[in-house]
This record gives sequence, structure tokens and C-alpha cells, in this order.
Amino acid sequence: MTAVSAVRFIERARMKGAFSAGAALSVLAMAPGAMAQEAAAGEGFADEIVVTATKREQTLQDVPVAVTVTTAETIERAQIRDLKDLQSVVPSLRVNQLQSSANTNFYIRGFGNGANNAGIEPSVGLFIDGVYRSRSASMIADFPDVERIEVLRGPQSTLFGKNASAGVISIVTKKPEFQFGGNVEASYGNYDAMVLKGRVTAPISETIAASLAGGLNRRDGIVRDLATGERTNERDRWFARGQLLFDDHDNLEIRLIGDYGKIDENCCAVVNLRQALPTAAIFALGGAVTLPGEQYDNITYNNFESANDIENWGLSGQVDYDLGAAQLTSITAYRRTNSLTNQDSDFSSADLLGRNWQDLRIKTFTQELRANFDIGERLHGLLGAYYFNEKIDQNNEVFWGDDARPYADLLVQGLSNGALSIPMLETTFGALEGDPTKYTGQFFLSGTGLTESYALKNEAFSLFGQLDFEVAPGLTITGGINYTHDKKRFATDTTSNDVFAGIDFDSPAYAAFRQQLLLGGALQSVGIDPTNMAQVTAFATDPATAPIYQQLVGYATANASNPAANPLSPLRALQYFPPFMNVPNAVEPGKVSDGDFSYTARVAWDVTPTLNVYAAVATGYKAASINLSRDSRPTPADLVELRAQGLAVTNLTAGSRYADPENSTVYEAGLKANWGLVSANVAVFKQVIKGFQSNIFTGAGFFLANAGKQSAFGIEFEGAAKPVEPLTLTLAMTYLDAKYDTFRLSAFGDLSGTRPAGASPLSVTFGAEFVQPVGNDGDRVILRGDYHYEMPFKLVEGLPGLVVRDASGTVTDVSAALAAAREFKQDINDVNASLTYAMANGLELSIWGRNLLDDRTILQIFDSPAQPGSISGYPNQPRTYGVAARYRF
Repeated sequence: MTAVSAVRFIERARMKGAFSAGAALSVLAMAPGAMAQEAAAGEGFADEIVVTATKREQTLQDVPVAVTVTTAETIERAQIRDLKDLQSVVPSLRVNQLQSSANTNFYIRGFGNGANNAGIEPSVGLFIDGVYRSRSASMIADFPDVERIEVLRGPQSTLFGKNASAGVISIVTKKPEFQFGGNVEASYGNYDAMVLKGRVTAPISETIAASLAGGLNRRDGIVRDLATGERTNERDRWFARGQLLFDDHDNLEIRLIGDYGKIDENCCAVVNLRQALPTAAIFALGGAVTLPGEQYDNITYNNFESANDIENWGLSGQVDYDLGAAQLTSITAYRRTNSLTNQDSDFSSADLLGRNWQDLRIKTFTQELRANFDIGERLHGLLGAYYFNEKIDQNNEVFWGDDARPYADLLVQGLSNGALSIPMLETTFGALEGDPTKYTGQFFLSGTGLTESYALKNEAFSLFGQLDFEVAPGLTITGGINYTHDKKRFATDTTSNDVFAGIDFDSPAYAAFRQQLLLGGALQSVGIDPTNMAQVTAFATDPATAPIYQQLVGYATANASNPAANPLSPLRALQYFPPFMNVPNAVEPGKVSDGDFSYTARVAWDVTPTLNVYAAVATGYKAASINLSRDSRPTPADLVELRAQGLAVTNLTAGSRYADPENSTVYEAGLKANWGLVSANVAVFKQVIKGFQSNIFTGAGFFLANAGKQSAFGIEFEGAAKPVEPLTLTLAMTYLDAKYDTFRLSAFGDLSGTRPAGASPLSVTFGAEFVQPVGNDGDRVILRGDYHYEMPFKLVEGLPGLVVRDASGTVTDVSAALAAAREFKQDINDVNASLTYAMANGLELSIWGRNLLDDRTILQIFDSPAQPGSISGYPNQPRTYGVAARYRF
């Protein structure tokens, strides 16, 4: 028995089957750092790694699941600073941080959603030490004391109380130890980047140990704001975690964890990718936006700095008790997230939107109970129960700025070919309502806009269990089931004092005005200037043209009250903050409740000691999500009923309040082979999500809708080889053929048969690590690197701001919206490397670099807020590099 094996054998005996707080997942393929560590101990690649994918201890070779691990060693040497960096070593994972420091979105196998809209639970679940983190605002954390990060692909249900329809990311931190020790690390890089983090652990008594970990991460802004003179896309965050472990070294273990994280950053820079009529208006006002050719120049324009003030803290307690015949585990947790953000959301130096402020508060309580048991030597089981209770309170303010009125005036003149202006509209609408001064100076007034308030209460419980039966030596059949019930209640208190957005262009009071505009447009079509009364009179009285004039008058009169011909319709794009229909109301109760059974069935066979195969089918479930945004609107059926009861507010159109649950199914077959110096793992899968919750930013809010069916066929490969003693090579690859089988009611009409956004056809990661002993003192030189490539893929299905609609809001043309999405694609060529000198006394010195090729790409595109026809986007981070020193004691 090797030293590593002996240590693990003793540890398993001591624990007697108890499970750590991170016993949620396992690993399928080791990261290069872990492989080198095992090889140095005289082992093969992964056969001695003890994992807990099925919530009982097995070796990596025996676990029939599709999981990838990133070890603490890889995190250190690759200078992975947060979850956003993780995708460079996990090809099936994509991570985006977009609107603010609080928003991160995860995709596994092309499936994912949830960012920026607090009412949407993510399809990819995040767990830290067994505790579920429910929203993207809770999902960013630096890594001062992480033991490993595990990414489990495909739907999860029968081993997790909290279902996840697309996959799970589990962060496992190090337990306190009964021996004094720890580590400290300092790093300095370009952009004055400074990272300091460390951990210390020590025994307090024979049965109590404690640890304290913390980290500080600061960096100057990468992007220069040429309007404010400041820098954005900075780092300014710190994090602390304290743990207390009670272990009677017999049958009881209690682990208490408290953590606190703070972010205070100016983030996140946006660039203009396509100009439109509003861009010319911004320039006319003396404002500036980035030009399309400047998208990677690390510059931006804002008239005030964005604020991201985020607190994230929590307490958890885990109790593991060994009854002999069964091992009991309880995990209790309470978490809080407080996020205050403000952003210059017109992304220009003009003061168009003077405020986009949000106060988001999330309170979450979770309780998990489970029991692991063995019946004889062949039957292993798990039974569990899970309770989830969460409250979300969100307040927003989005107001017009000081330049909004002259900006809107320029747009109105441009849209009407000079026939209309803001003062003229104010006077005309007022006069037609009986008071010419009613609206004087009221349109696009600075400080007017939308004041939003949303509340969501979510309560869920689940019962789950799984049995593993070894029907013959090496042949195991697994079956599991989960029942989840979820209910949500939501309410809004949102008001708009945007006077122009409250004008009903179809009002009967404005019929004469519409008739006049229609006649003017008709006269222009035959070459007559409607503002030249002499020319109009001559055209109307000339016997040769008088019949034509009468036809034009007849057309204008007949269509003065026809919404489809309303000449004011182009101005609807400027009605940015229309009146909001609050819920609950007489038609919409503001609540949704649903439940679902999920299951797992699997056969695993140890063909030889070095080759295992498995085949599985599993289902997953994600509960209904709520659209907590200013674009939350009633369904078409509810809108009809609201109008029938006379309750609908002015300018109300149909949209979405919530999305129904999504249900996923995966059919998967895989093999895992380990021949000592070479290992290979292959998974072939077909994954289907019915009712996938699509969440599209519209430029003003979010359009939340269920796709009928989304599927992906894929092949995943993860392998490693050690051609010579100092060198370890790794290769990970994901081929993905994804499509919307049916999606008829999207924001862009019928998308059935098209490829979903965010799903690259091919992702590949090559890794290498060279470990060379130096001298006879145990010193080592370690050179590691990885190259991550993704084939080009579109970022969004389309851009809602380019969709053409008729007066009733019905989509009539989506060609421009879809073409823009095809134009802006992302492709990734990411190279990272580090060189470390590790001394036997625990001191390590490193130089490192990330995105060494300085490969630039756009992470996401969207409709520029309050700028119809303009397109904006988020650029990725340029090359970073630096030096680091760490000391282990």
C-alpha cells in the first residue's frame, strides 16, 4: 500500500462512512496539477482518488458519472481568480460576467440562463460546501481555501435535494485540521493587480480544530473612461471564511462555517458595436460613444461611474453521525446577499439615462437531511429530504437624465422628417385634450422615469433517494427518484411618471391630428410640400390634380382611427417607461405552484480492473421562474381579460410574467479507462430540455419565455498521458450539436430548427505540465500551460430592438434582428501559462500569464438602452500577467 493509499485508508476508517460538507460531487478527469501530485507519490493518474459522486466513497475509476475537477493546485498555478476564469480548464463550461460584478451566468453543455434577472433560478446549480447558492448575485467568490471545484454535467435530482436541470458546480473548501499549518500567497500583476490570500488551521483541543481563510483582490481598471477620466473594470473585493470542526474521532463530526464577502467595484464597461439614428443625436449633443472600430481599445464613455456595492455572507452547520448501519447528515444554512448597483445605462458621455439604480436583497434558508446506508455488501442506499425558503426584495429606479429632452427632440425630428418636435407634440396633445399648456415642458423631463419594487417569496421541499445494487461482481444497477414541490408568490409596486410614455397615440382625441399627419405624408408621396400652403392649395384646386387630392383626403380620413396606419407609431420606440400593470390584480394572482418527479437509472460494469463502462438515463427539473423586470407584462390571454374588465393601463402590451417549469432528460453512455500512464474518459449523450426558460434582454427589460424543446447531442473526451517522467499531457474536448426542436413563441417568432445561442459546436482544452526535480533537496521546477479553443458561436438568438411589430404589438419582421445576431459571434483562443519554482521548505515563486495571445472577443451583445437600432456589447479581458509567491507551513 502506498503512502497516499495508506493515508486515505486511515482517514476512511476514522470517518467510518461520514461524509464531508462537499460530498455532493466527484471527479471524472483530474487537472494536470493533481495528476502530477499523484505521479510524484508513485501512483497512476486517478485510480487512487477517493470521490463522493454518489454520496459514498468510491475511487475515481469506479464512479460512473460525467464530472470534471479542478484542484487547488491547478487553481493556484493557473492563477484562476474567480469562477469566470474556470472555463479555461473545463471545456463543457462557459461563464460570463456581464452587467455588474454581481451577475454571473453559467452554461454546461450549452444549457444555461438566469443572469441579471433575480426572479430566475439558474439551470446550473452552484453549491459551496454542500450549501446551494440560489442566484447569480451569490455566485462570485475568490478562492482562498478551496480544495477542489467539481463540475457535474447533465441534470441532477436523486442525490440533490435542490434539483438542477443542466448541471452542478460544487466548490469544496478545506476542513480545519488537527495539525497546525496553512499557506499564504501574494501576487502582483499588470494593471497594478494585487492579490493576497491565505489560510491558517490549528487544533484547539483533541476534538476541536479551527481554520481561518481570507483573500484580498485589487486591480486598477482595465478600461479608460474618456468622459469621466476614471478607469472601470477594476477589482476591489475581499473575502473571509472561518470554520470550526468538532470531531470525537468515533462517530460524530460537526462543522460550522461562517463567511463574509465584500465587493466595491466600478464595473462593467460597454462598447458600441453598431450606430443608428440615436448615435447621431448623441454626437449632436456633444456626447460620445465608442466607435465600432474601437471595441478592443479598452476605452469607454460614461457621464458617471458605475457602482457595485455587494455584500454576501452566510452561516452553515453540518452534522455527520455514524449509527453503524447508517450514516446521518444534516446541513443547515442561512445566507444573505445585499447588492447595491448603479449604472450609466446609456453607455455614452451624454446624460440620457441619469440613473439606473438597484437595491437587491436575498435571504435564503436551506435544510438538508440525508441518510446513507448499506444492506449487506452489495446494496448501498441514500434517503434524503430538502427544504428551501427564500425571500427576494428588489427596488429599482431608472430615470431620464439632463440631456434626455434635447436628445428625444432630435430623434422625433429625425423620425418625422422634421414635421414634429417635442414642444410641438406637447402643445398639440394638450390642445386636443382641452388645455394647450397641459404637457408644456413635461416630456422627457430629467428625473422622471420608472420606480420599481418587486417581491418574491419561494418555498420548496423535496424528497429523494437512490439505491445501488451490485447484482454481480463488478456489475451495479442504480435507481433513484426525487419529488420536488415548489411554490412562489410575487408582487410588484412599480410606477412610471414618464409623461410621454403615458400618451396613447391611438386616443380618439388625437384623430384630427393623425388625419393631418396622414394627409401630409400622402402629399409628400406625390411631391407636394405639406408645409407650403400655396402649393397645397394649388394642388387641391387644380382640376387636373383635385381628384387626386380628394383621394388623399379620403385616405387620411378613413385611416385616422386605424391603429395599423397610425403615423405616430414610429414614436412608440421612445415611450421607454410606459405605465406598468402591477400584480397581483383581479386577473393575475401573482402566484405559481408546481411539482415534479425526477428519476435516475444506470448500469455500470467494471469490465476489467482498468476499464469501466456505464449507461444511464436521468431527468431533472427546474421550477417556474418569475420575470422581475420592468418588461414584466401579462400573457396575451390575461391582457384580453384585463382589457375586458377595464383594468389594463395605457399602452399595455402582452409579454411574460413568468416561465413554466423546465424538465430535462439525458441519455448517456460512457467509458473510463486507466492504464497507469494513460487515461481516457468518454461520454456520449443526448440531452433534452422541454420548456427551457429563455431569458432575453430587450433593451428595457427581459423577455422570459419557454422554448417548446431544446436538445443537444454531444461527445465529451477527457484524457491524459505521461510520455516521459517529468511531463503530463491532458486533452479535454466537447462536441455539441444543439438546436431548438420547437420554439414557436420566442421574442423573434418561430425559432424551431435553429441553433441556440451560447452553444459552441466544438470546445477543446489542451494542457501540459512539466515537473523537473532540481538538486537533491526536493526542489522542483514546474511549467504548466493550457490552451482553450471554442469554435465561433452566436451570442444571442436575435436582438429584440430590431424586431418590427405592428400597432398591436404583433411581430411582423424579424430578419434584421436575426441577421444582427449572426453578424456578432464569439470565438475563443485562450492561452494561459505559469512557471513555478517550488522549494522543499514550502516556498514557491511563480510567474504567470492569462490570455497570453491577447485574444479579444465580444462576450455578449444587446440592444443599446434608449437608443433604438443601436447595438452594444461587453468585450472580454485583455492579456494579464504577473508574479506570485506562496509559502506553505
